[in-house]
Amino acid sequence: MSQTPDVLVLGGGPGGYVAALRCAQLGLSVVCVELDKTLGGTCVNVGCIPSKAMLQSSEHFEFTKLHAKEHGVIVGDVHADLATMLKRKDDVVSSNTKGVEFLFKKNKVTWAKGRGTVKSVQPTISVDVVGTDGSSTTYTPKHLIIATGSVPFELPFLKFDEERILSNVGGLRIPEIPGHLIVVGGGYIGLEMGSVWRRLGAKVTVIEATPSILPGQEEDIQKEAAKIFAKQGLTLRTNTKVIAGGRTETGAEITVEADGKQETIAADYVLVAIGRKPSLNGVDAAALGLKTTDRG
Repeated sequence: MSQTPDVLVLGGGPGGYVAALRCAQLGLSVVCVELDKTLGGTCVNVGCIPSKAMLQSSEHFEFTKLHAKEHGVIVGDVHADLATMLKRKDDVVSSNTKGVEFLFKKNKVTWAKGRGTVKSVQPTISVDVVGTDGSSTTYTPKHLIIATGSVPFELPFLKFDEERILSNVGGLRIPEIPGHLIVVGGGYIGLEMGSVWRRLGAKVTVIEATPSILPGQEEDIQKEAAKIFAKQGLTLRTNTKVIAGGRTETGAEITVEADGKQETIAADYVLVAIGRKPSLNGVDAAALGLKTTDRG
């Protein structure tokens, strides 16, 4: 691939790889820069796809355990083989990432495996890519698409270690069914993960600072969702703020405040899912003269 392609796409997630493929289909020469070992970004690797795989597996488990007999299906000892569930989830992810890589080859998109840094956008675009093999290449494409995705928000007193204090990444890799999982944040990510582990047998407590779960959604949806999740067995604590927390010898704990009262809650794991923010990895927007919104 020429070092002066028509288009360089920074990021191989759903925004980036789809843009790269479409540009190639329209006859442009395309380089897509992605640092991770696989294409697909957060969605395919540690987000939408694996979470839906685990949701499906946990739904099958719960149905077999609680409802199969209602349909005249009598099953003996029902237990969760977590290792097999996690392997299936990984296999689903692998199938998807390999599919994206196949489409790159089919459409002649070059995958530059490495970390890209935008050096300039005016008068010419210049992007340095340090490859995973240590090599360095400078690209001067005619057009640049920035598709660097997002990263989870982190609380200063609950830094991710992906062992006991988890982001969505660690939330999909818990090696055991927790006795108690605390989910900080009642948005869709926290509720998905909480639903998975509750179905598999964990006690799940969801802490949400706003008056209802799914903040920002329509009120009718919030109310119906709260009924469904409560019936499923999740404990939903709204209007509750997390003010402190961290690891303990046996797990993790948080301190919450509600109605002027403070309480410390212990758990095996704490999943922090309070939203995501733009990732500008390799892009110094201010230095490049690019304007950003107040949310980045």
